[in-house]
Amino acid sequence: MNFLSIFVLIPLLMLAGLWAARGIKAIRGVMVTGASALLIASVVLTFMYLGERSAGNTAEMLFRADTLWYAPLHISYSVGVDGISVAMLLLSAIIVFTGTFASWRLQPLTKEYFLWFTLLSMGVFGFFISIDLFTMFMFYEIALIPMYLLIGVWGSGRKEYAAMKLTLMLMGGSAFLLIGILGIYFGSGATTMNLLEIAQLHNIPFAQQCIWFPLTFLGFGVLGALFPFHTWSPDGHASAPTAVSMLHAGVLMKLGGYGCFRIAMYLMPEAANELSWIFLILTGISVVYGAFSACVQTDLKYINAYSSVSHCGLVLFAILMLNQTAATGAILQMLSHGLMTALFFALIGMIYGRTHTRDVRELTGLMKVMPFLSVCYVIAGLANLGLPGLSGFIAEMTIFVGSFQNNDVFHRTLTIIACSSIVITAVYILRLVGKILYGTCTNKHHLALTDATWDERVAVICLIVCVAGLGMAPFWVSHMIGESVLPVVSQLIP
Repeated sequence: MNFLSIFVLIPLLMLAGLWAARGIKAIRGVMVTGASALLIASVVLTFMYLGERSAGNTAEMLFRADTLWYAPLHISYSVGVDGISVAMLLLSAIIVFTGTFASWRLQPLTKEYFLWFTLLSMGVFGFFISIDLFTMFMFYEIALIPMYLLIGVWGSGRKEYAAMKLTLMLMGGSAFLLIGILGIYFGSGATTMNLLEIAQLHNIPFAQQCIWFPLTFLGFGVLGALFPFHTWSPDGHASAPTAVSMLHAGVLMKLGGYGCFRIAMYLMPEAANELSWIFLILTGISVVYGAFSACVQTDLKYINAYSSVSHCGLVLFAILMLNQTAATGAILQMLSHGLMTALFFALIGMIYGRTHTRDVRELTGLMKVMPFLSVCYVIAGLANLGLPGLSGFIAEMTIFVGSFQNNDVFHRTLTIIACSSIVITAVYILRLVGKILYGTCTNKHHLALTDATWDERVAVICLIVCVAGLGMAPFWVSHMIGESVLPVVSQLIP
């Protein structure tokens, strides 16, 4: 069996184990075992990939396997990974592992919750290992569908409204995406849906590219919180349970940026060069608008949700700059944002579970009653505003350096505007940290609050180590990513 198939097989075994499990201890045991196995497999894959590259293997995709599924449309179960895929698989495994501990005490319907959570995870892993267009779309849909129930059943606040809004908008994006994929397949005249082979043919007419590129980019861009299709994101994040918010913002939104880069930009480079300016304007709006919107929110989850709109906008912004440095920064930003936003949502969920409020106006002086969670929140905030030594700094600096390499007024003006988001982010993060953590605790009920439990500490510490690790030693990751970005960027250079 191909090693990459493990990332689909393990979630399938977890689903079977959860279905058969009786009692909360058995359910937790299945989840911890499966999440740990996925994390170990992703680490092993990373070392295997680095070993292959060190040995001089220059293949664009490694560990490939192809099994024909449906001959009339040339649909195959085709898998393979490059440095970008490996990084995304590692990120996904970390979030699933920490999300499991963040959901350790979730009630009620614990089994059903973890069943849908695992199905969502399987869709994410399947998407990142697929190189067949139809297979990627299939796993993409598997990742989206569970969100409706996870939010609608286990969420909070206006959960039914948020779940329906999220589902309808993402399904609308999926419709654009499906049309774009079919257009690519039939327009290329290929006898396969393998994206590598379609890219090698390079025979999609320019006129057709100008039709299918916007549809494909929009289809993925909706999930990447592209303005003005971002409105599902804040409501969805605010209503989702903690671990679902972690997986949703930390991994699921990365499917959007990954798909834009891997499919829209790679397979239709001429249209990308011609039309990128339109989407650059939209992503620039996302970056600044998301940061300003976060400044005026009073709900902790809405603040982080709008912050995610801004940071995910940076991913698409960098991809559209059409050069290797900016594209490398985009992938680093996906990793950085995935880790730090998962950390943020985990901490917000833990604070809400104790105080029963996410309203900034009702929270103050938490450092005195829950010092561990408060210190972790400060670290997450510093990562979010780009403190050197943490992951946010290296990702954003790579993006802005790469974006400024485009020596024309249009690109440099947009880059300067996008850079302003750093200042805006510092404003709302520092103001938020000062408001809720320091000062005098005025609510007498908050004085009796407890600090993090052991399971919460496991989740939070793992994420902080990863955020600091990426910030302190980014070069092996950026080198791995840079090699894999080059084949795509070389297609984009006019």
